Amino acid sequence: MYERKVNLEKYDGLSVFLWGARQTGKSTFLKKTYSDSLYIDLLLSQEFKRYLDSPEQFRQRCIANHQNKPVIVDEIQKLPELLNEIHWMIENENISFILSGSSPRKILRKNENLLGGRAIRLELYPLSFVEIPDFDILRAFNNGLLPRMYDSNNASVLLEAYVGSYLEDEIIAETKIRNAEIFSRFLSKAAFANGEFVNYTNIAQDCGVASSTIKEYYQILEETLLGSFVPSFQKKPKRRVVLTPKFYFFDIGIANYLLKRKHIEWGTLDAGHTFEHYIYMELKAYAQYSGKKFPIHYWHTSSQLEVDFILGDHECAIEVKANDNVNNKHFKGLKAFAEEYTVKKQIIVSNDPYIRQANDIMIYPWRVFLEKLWFGEII
Repeated sequence: MYERKVNLEKYDGLSVFLWGARQTGKSTFLKKTYSDSLYIDLLLSQEFKRYLDSPEQFRQRCIANHQNKPVIVDEIQKLPELLNEIHWMIENENISFILSGSSPRKILRKNENLLGGRAIRLELYPLSFVEIPDFDILRAFNNGLLPRMYDSNNASVLLEAYVGSYLEDEIIAETKIRNAEIFSRFLSKAAFANGEFVNYTNIAQDCGVASSTIKEYYQILEETLLGSFVPSFQKKPKRRVVLTPKFYFFDIGIANYLLKRKHIEWGTLDAGHTFEHYIYMELKAYAQYSGKKFPIHYWHTSSQLEVDFILGDHECAIEVKANDNVNNKHFKGLKAFAEEYTVKKQIIVSNDPYIRQANDIMIYPWRVFLEKLWFGEII
């Protein structure tokens, strides 16, 4: 069992929304962390039906059994009507709740009670470097980092089931998408654009729908926690910069399955794309779990100068290279960015085995970089 880095202890006595895509390990984490707490699982049909028919029974059970410990409600988005009862108990019974779910979309779209700001919002991501003993990066590239997939010796079968039963069937049903075939086609096109500039018009043409439909589909992916946008860094630019956001799926295994990538090894183009995606996932997880919540942008000029990730207010600029021998040609983007902005740290993360410094640019092997990131030495 993995030691997850999301820290709920510092919110002791407070209520928390813990969101995370399906199979990121929310239920396992909560059952381990709160083994003595009342645990209500709304995926169980008998629980769901009971509280759908009689929300007051939910309130009665929580009041009788909370024992001054947080009450855990799993898959809260299945029955958002319970949030009114939860709100009342927070206010009048001083009961705290951990409310987990795989999709806040239903709650947001229905304008349901979000507890009036009385609950902290956190997110659980796929596994990260520091959560896996003896971390194997090529296993991560090929299996992804959902716990069940990473552990499996037959991850492709599990990924196929995940994409078929959840990404396609369940998301389509939950969001009431009218044309399942077009949405499935969109998923493939979105995977091809993973980590690239989002071009709604091109994808719309490929899928035979309007650009507005593609924008809606991307919004569905974001609201169901299946991916996130990385905006362009645009602070007082001297050069013309690309303004379009990039989009990354929430897990490298899911993206690679949709792209039909197999047997990814260092030295291939697929490894380069996957490596950049993986480093983004680590940055995003660290920003959340550390509580620093720094923004992540990319920078790309019209003259094709690029930096993969800008952290914070240009505090740190990071270029990701899958090469095992970083050289001067890899410095161009970082140097150009540093000409425009004051940057505390310029870093290349790579498969190069040696730590090196080239003027203001630090070159780190990926493992060293991740150790420094999670020790708080990067930002």
